[in-house]
Amino acid sequence: MTTPPEPTARPIRILLAEDQSMVREALAALLGLEPDIEVVAQVARGDEVVPAARAHDVDVALLDIEMPGMTGIEAAAALRAELPGLRIVVLTTFGRPGYLRGAMESGASAFLVKDAPAAQLADAVRKVLAGERVIDPVLAAAALAEGANPLTDREREVLRAAENGATNAELAAALHLSQGTVRNYLSTAIQKLASRNRAEAARAARDKGWL
Repeated sequence: MTTPPEPTARPIRILLAEDQSMVREALAALLGLEPDIEVVAQVARGDEVVPAARAHDVDVALLDIEMPGMTGIEAAAALRAELPGLRIVVLTTFGRPGYLRGAMESGASAFLVKDAPAAQLADAVRKVLAGERVIDPVLAAAALAEGANPLTDREREVLRAAENGATNAELAAALHLSQGTVRNYLSTAIQKLASRNRAEAARAARDKGWL
């Protein structure tokens, strides 16, 4: 474990993005006990991440994956585009292999489960600021075992849109595709996921973190 450095004039400035207020406040309180870390901003929505990071001169952003407005993975990609020097730690309740791959591809430097000890989280913050990567070893092993997401971006888009039970005609209108094209994308996704129908395919992809 990295030894906490002596306090300096500028502690590590943290943005904490988590939609559950109790979890967010608990994480903020625990991190606030570290002598070299300061939580300077808290948001409950993914689409508030970039504005808050800009406003508070943040060094490291801790992002939950599942948030309203924008997912943590989408927020990570937006941060990488807007503030490339900022380091990103993604936190998750669900150890889904696809989430790990998505987080890393979106620019995250660390991927940890929320119930990790506070000292481990603080250590990860220091490490990513020093240019290191930190990945939960259990999630890393699961991601390697699962393999890459077999779905194309378009197949994921159609399958995600179909989760609410929309008809092919409704999907075609919403996605500006023909009904035949929608059927083809759904059929391919169902085959790739070894599922019986679109609902089962969507559940399987969601469980693996591929949607």
